[in-house]
Amino acid sequence: MNFRLMAAALAASVVLPLGAANATDLEVTHWWTSGGEAAAVAELAKAFDATGNKWVDGAIAGSGGTARPIMISRITGGDPMGATQFNHGRQAEELVQAGLMRDLTDVATAEHWKDIIRPSSLLDSCTIGGKIYCAPVNIHSWQWLWLSNAAFKKAGVEVPKNWDEFVAAAPALEKAGIVPLAVGGQPWQAAGAFDVLMVAIAGKDTFHKVFKDKDAEAAAGPEIAKVFKAADDARKMSKGSNVQDWNQATNLVITGKAGGQIMGDWAQGEFQLAGQKAGSDYTCLPGLGVNEIISTGGDAFYFPLLKDEAKSKAQDVLAKTLLDPKTQVAFNLKKGSLPVRGDVDLAAANDCMKKGLDILAKGNVIEGTDQLLSADSQKQKEDLFSEFFANPSMTPEAAQKRFAEIIASAD
Repeated sequence: MNFRLMAAALAASVVLPLGAANATDLEVTHWWTSGGEAAAVAELAKAFDATGNKWVDGAIAGSGGTARPIMISRITGGDPMGATQFNHGRQAEELVQAGLMRDLTDVATAEHWKDIIRPSSLLDSCTIGGKIYCAPVNIHSWQWLWLSNAAFKKAGVEVPKNWDEFVAAAPALEKAGIVPLAVGGQPWQAAGAFDVLMVAIAGKDTFHKVFKDKDAEAAAGPEIAKVFKAADDARKMSKGSNVQDWNQATNLVITGKAGGQIMGDWAQGEFQLAGQKAGSDYTCLPGLGVNEIISTGGDAFYFPLLKDEAKSKAQDVLAKTLLDPKTQVAFNLKKGSLPVRGDVDLAAANDCMKKGLDILAKGNVIEGTDQLLSADSQKQKEDLFSEFFANPSMTPEAAQKRFAEIIASAD
């Protein structure tokens, strides 16, 4: 979607705030609608309301793929919200270039964001043309395999310690009437699972060659062929999931109906809400137990340009509040994510969060694909893996050929 040509025509309309709202009411749009996510976002709302302003919740159900086009349409169509969630990366790039988003450089400088936000790549993803346009709120990593301890006990096998053991346990799970791997029908889930498999099996260097360097030869090569073989195993293991949303797939693991799920650490919020304890009720394997690396994707808030002075001031207050140490701890403990501040106390973190913090401290990190690929390239990748997981007749070789073509034209 190209917004640059629309910017001039919309310059007048984009400054119209929601007229009926109180001057310090600020509508915030996001796609956090699962039980665990709602509990986490309530912490942000509580912190902002404590400043004397009011968080007007604009939750949009259906995950980012559904919510982002609605958010973008509102901003470009002259009905901007006060703040909106996007993932770390390039999803708001054209909105910024079209002059539709607030420059937060003054706030970031006053609050010393460059000194406290870790890793620095998160703030780099907010920076366009030397100016800062978003406030990072968390680090979400995709590289996790979540396992139901009860499911493996029922199947009579040990809880796996890595991906190969998980694949080997699949027949026992199936014999016990358990789906080995839960994968929902949303396209981003299949694409994300593939990215996780790539880091675990092909390694960090190959991941960067493909997604950072856009090396189509590497994408068509033997290392990625191994990843497609693993994706084929995952496809076979996920047959029978029969759910759409990611949190429905997580619930299959929570209830012992599925052995495991490849999903980001936001899944922890669902386990927590269900009263399950890391280590006893469920097991988490960062890097699929093969390659303990986590991605530093996650969420940030952008602030559409408004001319209502009171709302603009409220935007500044919200940006500061999101990075407040207490807000960071309260939000991330419920979200299952890691804080973007390197100076907060997370003594209350569970075993899985502590694993993530340890990996982060060691610097075993990669950027998320949202940070490395444009939204259009991401969409092409999602479409491919959605089809691959849904269509058993598509061979790994045919899928890899299409994948290499996507990387060859990626921006």
